[in-house]
Amino acid sequence: MSHVSAGNFFEDFSLGQTFLHPTPRTVGEGEIALYLALTGSRHVVGCAAPVAHALGYPRRPLDDLLAFHLAFGKTVSDISLNAVANLGYADVRFLAPVYVGDTIAAESVVIGLKENSTGESGVVWVRSTAVNQDDREVLTWVRWVMVKKRDKSHPAPKAVVPETPAYVAPRRLEIPPFLDARDYETRLTGGPRLWDDYEPGEHIDHPAGMTLDEPDHTFATRLYQNPARLHFDAHMMQDSAFGRRLVYGGHVISLCRALSYEGLENALLIAAINAGSHCNPTFAGDTLYTRTQVLEKWDLPDRADLGALRLRMLGIKNLAAAELPDPMIDAGGKQKYHPNVVLDLDYTVLMPRRT
Repeated sequence: MSHVSAGNFFEDFSLGQTFLHPTPRTVGEGEIALYLALTGSRHVVGCAAPVAHALGYPRRPLDDLLAFHLAFGKTVSDISLNAVANLGYADVRFLAPVYVGDTIAAESVVIGLKENSTGESGVVWVRSTAVNQDDREVLTWVRWVMVKKRDKSHPAPKAVVPETPAYVAPRRLEIPPFLDARDYETRLTGGPRLWDDYEPGEHIDHPAGMTLDEPDHTFATRLYQNPARLHFDAHMMQDSAFGRRLVYGGHVISLCRALSYEGLENALLIAAINAGSHCNPTFAGDTLYTRTQVLEKWDLPDRADLGALRLRMLGIKNLAAAELPDPMIDAGGKQKYHPNVVLDLDYTVLMPRRT
């Protein structure tokens, strides 16, 4: 009898099944330093303690995406260790800041199942929640992942595909109650544009690119304690359709967000991820660029100091953003993503407004 878990295959999941994920993680200053080193993020709240204090934070919080990746990594061993691909995200809500010294734990509930027509894999939908040491919820999200079957002959479960909201409505955004941006100074970021200066429909082709190195994406995935083998095991991946290791999609999100700094310097916080897809694989050696489209612009109830922008972030590999003609192309009468588009993320940020 083996004492080593091979992870869950598609037939191991059942509707309503709950997983209490190992292992709780206490966050240190080192995680922040390594995240900045691996992504180059310059978003000011996660970089400068005095700025965080001036905005009302008791201390510098973790970057929102760092907190998300640490929480997400907790879920992998139970949900996606045998994944073929992580397909998408929805209804991701950032509920409370995470600070150095906090301990993060996570649990997931299976909310949907659908076997693929080949009978070799199926799609699993889960709702995951991360809590801190005080049992306060800090993050919640839905994701769906394609998981291999152990036994192709195992009968398919009844297909259940959950409904998810198209986006997180403004009334459901959690804004830290202490956050006060009335005296915000744009000189701290080098970008003069505030919420008032953006309009739905405009897009920004961010100029900077970043080349992914093998050590960088390996270190990043280890930082998040994401044990998915397709990111680590080059020997195993030699026999896959890709022939090499895949870069963890969360690292791609963080790099694209870091590259979006020019033009969105004053996007203080991510309040929600509305939807997201990893459109094409990313590998070491690829160079990433980012395009942002402003989808919607929302006033926030009882807030004169902050507004919300719903943004679409496209991650593009090996092609400058300004050179991408359209993210979608025609393929035999059907629309599919341009082969250079690796990420399509719909997310919402909070930004100071002119008061």
